[in-house]
Amino acid sequence: MVFATNTRATFTALREAAGRLRDGGRTILISSGTVATTRPHTGVYAASKAAGDQLVRAAAKELGPRGITANSVLPGATRSDALDAGMSADRLAATVAQTPLGRLGEPPDIASVVAFLAWADGGWITGKTIHAGGGLF
Repeated sequence: MVFATNTRATFTALREAAGRLRDGGRTILISSGTVATTRPHTGVYAASKAAGDQLVRAAAKELGPRGITANSVLPGATRSDALDAGMSADRLAATVAQTPLGRLGEPPDIASVVAFLAWADGGWITGKTIHAGGGLF
């Protein structure tokens, strides 16, 4: 169910974007760092996000002639209510300890990557998966 839901949603969003974006537009998928890591009980979710990343690469090739870029961003562990509720304090501390920058990501860390890709300065990047995980992956 998770795989079908996530892949269908990504496919539908990209299809709608292709029909609605003006030439020179941007599509940016927020994926998941689970694509780049291996943890128990996350296989189906990670596979659904990896499928989305592949759809983005295909969209980059298909939409490129119109000057439209398509990229995905893989956030690492980023401070949020969901993260706080879903991770024990021990697991959170272990994650921080594994991150070369020694901290959790903050929402502005991810937003700045997305903003770069959306802005003119990011216009030469397409079909890429940007890892925004503080060096964790």
